[in-house]
Amino acid sequence: MTSLLKILENEQATVALGQQIAQWIVPPLTLYLTGDLGAGKTTFSRGVIQSLGHQGAVKSPTYTLVEPYEFNDMDVYHFDLYRLADPEELEYMGIRDYFTDRSVCLVEWPDNGHGLLPEADIHLHLRYNESQRQIELQALSPAGQAILDNIK
Repeated sequence: MTSLLKILENEQATVALGQQIAQWIVPPLTLYLTGDLGAGKTTFSRGVIQSLGHQGAVKSPTYTLVEPYEFNDMDVYHFDLYRLADPEELEYMGIRDYFTDRSVCLVEWPDNGHGLLPEADIHLHLRYNESQRQIELQALSPAGQAILDNIK
């Protein structure tokens, strides 16, 4: 599997990358988003979710852990595990029920759910690069590789 490195000049470029990836999404798909606070994980997720058809705001599910978005042909779940104290909490919320054949799951801070989450198809690492952001997209499955091949 390969990886792709991109420079994101501003918030609009981060949203645009999410929109570009959304064009190629076919469920089931799991994306892990890692990076420091403020690196652009939720901004990227907003680009994906709005491009798939959501009309309203996309907020970080920091306190709710998950925000669901239902579409005709797929369910999108946006997770933010930043405040997760123990991965076992995911068992109580029925984490396995979210990862179905019609699900697209965007998981921020996936390391906090280690051992209870399925493997990612794409792992996105966001980093600060002076006033810009740098994103590394790493394909971890054939589905993830197909998306990377389409956005190069």
